[in-house]
Amino acid sequence: MSGPRNPASKAFFMPKALSIIGMVVAALLILVFGLDLAIEFPFHRVDIYIDIGMLIGALALAYMSWTTYREVK
Repeated sequence: MSGPRNPASKAFFMPKALSIIGMVVAALLILVFGLDLAIEFPFHRVDIYIDIGMLIGALALAYMSWTTYREVK
């Protein structure tokens, strides 16, 4: 058997992983709602205000995830 595991070594990985996941989710949201705003695919631009609001929210998520990633690095 190996010695006891150091739980502190995982503590540095979790914020970095969560910030990367946040950037991926933001990129997917920007892609989906940007496409809907530009070419009316996949939601046929039901409401332009929803598209714009989701794009603003996704950009905010991307910014917060990126700054968190830089701080943890």
